[in-house]
Amino acid sequence: QVQLVESGGGLVQPGGSLRLSCAASLIIVSRSAMAWYRQAPGKQRERVALITSGGITTYADSVKGRFTISRDNAENTLYLQMNNLRPEDTAVYYCNRAAMWGQGTQVTVSS
Repeated sequence: QVQLVESGGGLVQPGGSLRLSCAASLIIVSRSAMAWYRQAPGKQRERVALITSGGITTYADSVKGRFTISRDNAENTLYLQMNNLRPEDTAVYYCNRAAMWGQGTQVTVSS
């Protein structure tokens, strides 16, 4: 069974950084378009970053210049580096490939 397992969330102060990881099993991350989504309380799930199989990346306007999506082919893992975090980045972050979702990891930005 394909699994996507996120980790790396937590509580961070505004301006801080976190790196989220998504470990994949039974799929090859480098051969897939994969994305990070987030969902804040009372809001719809939104895509924040995407990486294609060819390595092209796109970002939501709200995170451009602060977040970086990447992958480690040897580790078969997807990452989301988040810098200069803001309170409005608080959400559950999900790893996604096609119709598959991870369980999510909570990111809370607060002083």
